[in-house]
Amino acid sequence: MARTTHHDHSENEGQPLYGQIATQLLGELRAGTIPPGERLPGERQLAQHFGVSRETVRQALDVLRHSGLVATDRRGSHATLHGRPVESPVSLAFPVGAGATEHGAVDRATVTWEEPPPEHAAALGLAPHRPTLVHRYESAAPDGRALRTAVTSFSTVALAEVEELGRYRDRADGAAAAQLRRAYDWMRKAGLTLHHRDAISHVADAASVLVTRRVHDQYARPLEITDLVVDARQDTLVYEFTVPAAG
Repeated sequence: MARTTHHDHSENEGQPLYGQIATQLLGELRAGTIPPGERLPGERQLAQHFGVSRETVRQALDVLRHSGLVATDRRGSHATLHGRPVESPVSLAFPVGAGATEHGAVDRATVTWEEPPPEHAAALGLAPHRPTLVHRYESAAPDGRALRTAVTSFSTVALAEVEELGRYRDRADGAAAAQLRRAYDWMRKAGLTLHHRDAISHVADAASVLVTRRVHDQYARPLEITDLVVDARQDTLVYEFTVPAAG
């Protein structure tokens, strides 16, 4: 989504700037950029997105509140348009493919603070050699056979805006267990609408497949990238998703 830049004192056809922002935000809500019931980004993020001051955003939100289109509770402001609520969404699995299909399989997950793989750094827009939170996931059969492995790197946006993820920086020693199965739920709780793209390819000279997931938010900012390798001879990868009904 392209960022719109305004000047705080400009007017369009006699409409004050906060009214223009309210109209644009309402358009994004109706377009489904922020689903019904989802928490809106904070005033700071909205101000950056629209290129105005936080006071202008605050006035725009007041307009939408008075119209009953936005409500505020202890979790923050959220959309109240008609549509499928997201209070209890069907969670995406983190990392992609988590949850082995073989009975008795053993999962292990850890996090480190280190320089991510070069392809991850490029996808996340990280400067060369800049460290970030890296999550490693392994699933093995009872006899020790590797079923699947996954490496996930998180962006600076994800770590800055998702409080639960940011806390892992100080304990990212690569030794302690770190089950981040609710990572996508945490992102949604932080007001981020998730868009993911999964690409599946064959691993050369091996009976395995590589699944690469890239996740970005409603502002097209990258949040994470995961590379999952699955032994196609012994394991099955199942994707399950729900398509909301038309509002």
